[in-house]
Amino acid sequence: MLLIDTHAHLFSEAFDADRKEVIERALDRNINKLLLPNIDETTIELTIGLANEHPETCFAMGGLHPTSVHANYKEQLQRLFSSFTPAQIVAVGEIGMDLYWDRTQKKEQTEAFIWQVEYAKKYNLPVVIHVREAFEETFQTLEPLLDGNLTGVFHSFTGTLDQAHKIISWGFKIGVGGIVTFKNAGVDKVIQEIALEHILLETDSPYLAPTPMRGKRNESSYLHYIAKKMGELHQLSVEEIAQITTQNAEQLFQLTHE
Repeated sequence: MLLIDTHAHLFSEAFDADRKEVIERALDRNINKLLLPNIDETTIELTIGLANEHPETCFAMGGLHPTSVHANYKEQLQRLFSSFTPAQIVAVGEIGMDLYWDRTQKKEQTEAFIWQVEYAKKYNLPVVIHVREAFEETFQTLEPLLDGNLTGVFHSFTGTLDQAHKIISWGFKIGVGGIVTFKNAGVDKVIQEIALEHILLETDSPYLAPTPMRGKRNESSYLHYIAKKMGELHQLSVEEIAQITTQNAEQLFQLTHE
């Protein structure tokens, strides 16, 4: 049984004291691949470095997170995307729109999102999309860019079943993390209605640790709690959940199976 954590912020300072041990604990729990989304210009060096240091386990993404988008976003994108090559990343991410904290940067977020989607299409890379309080804005921005040459995942999905169906109709995956284990979040009821062929598993560590670790620092080794919950929702064994979601991740991110 092998699992893939498709979203782990291993560059985070929360892991500065035990990053190597975090990777080892994940491997001990049969989580053999960790996909590392980037946030901005300050984190890309460590993200790429981890992929270089652990080439069989860690896989880097490159992207400018919507909450990291500033007024000088064009310069940000130039600096960020000139610091690596497309061959060094498995996806463009995490990118998207976040209007939860601040709506004043909506125009800049939208334009940075479009630029990065076009980059992904140019180099035939999937996108990893972050959405918070911005599903309709994200859909309106993304839909005109869909031409059969774009795929990806809506990570840490917290939307409605109708929104999930729209995402799936476009050929995108649904990223499921620790929130699915939260008692009153309601995400479990939506995810229960989505076929496993459309689902990826993720931790979003160090954030959103699943029950029973909720409130603690999250890490990739906790992915098995999410897999267990998915098994309960879909009435399948953890091994079956692992087989299906691992295959989904390998196909989307073009990872080779060990």
